[in-house]
Amino acid sequence: MVDNFLGRPLDAAPIPTCGWRVDPEGQGGGQIVNVSVVATGVDGAGQREVLGMDVGAGEDGAFWLAFLRSLNARGLSGVEVVVSDAHQGLKNAIATAFAQAGWQRRRTHLMANLLSSVPKGSQPSVATMVRTIYKQLSPEEFHHQAHRVVAQLREHFPQAADLQEDALPDILAFTAFPVSHLAEALVQQPTGTIEPGDPPARQRGGHLPQPGRHPASGGRGAGRTA
Repeated sequence: MVDNFLGRPLDAAPIPTCGWRVDPEGQGGGQIVNVSVVATGVDGAGQREVLGMDVGAGEDGAFWLAFLRSLNARGLSGVEVVVSDAHQGLKNAIATAFAQAGWQRRRTHLMANLLSSVPKGSQPSVATMVRTIYKQLSPEEFHHQAHRVVAQLREHFPQAADLQEDALPDILAFTAFPVSHLAEALVQQPTGTIEPGDPPARQRGGHLPQPGRHPASGGRGAGRTA
């Protein structure tokens, strides 16, 4: 039954947005040895669909390329942008398997790297500040807020500011694509998701900023905001 699901054809409709969640399965000598991979697609109506799953070596470009080509072989088409972590082997495989698609960096690992460069006591406030980038409603506002956050970080955390500034082209790539559900479905995290910089569970609540929702097609910023 699982094999039938994972091997089903993917040619029913175009999937403009693809994302990969990569979770460590084991470690050796300080290096991630194996990772579990879940490929998720978002169609033009904003519906998510699990496209495939596998386990392999996290830094092995051959594994990534074989996995992506297996999706193509099952009929995956219409991919406009791919969201993933910045593993070089994965990025190279994406460029080969989806040569016409854009690439968008997933925010979770970037946030972890960013917060490691600031004192622990400042991490929740810095994380909240960075998340405001993803709550905007138009490409112009996304870019304006991203540069504003870099300027705010530079006042007290210059290393974090440099990391964020260097990553701007990768984290804002989605603003160039007319994929109406990308920011909400893949760039932003679902409400309630725990990520680096979140306070302990007992301190989380409705008073904390939640990921903003984008307007329906035809509303403000529709068509290019995500």
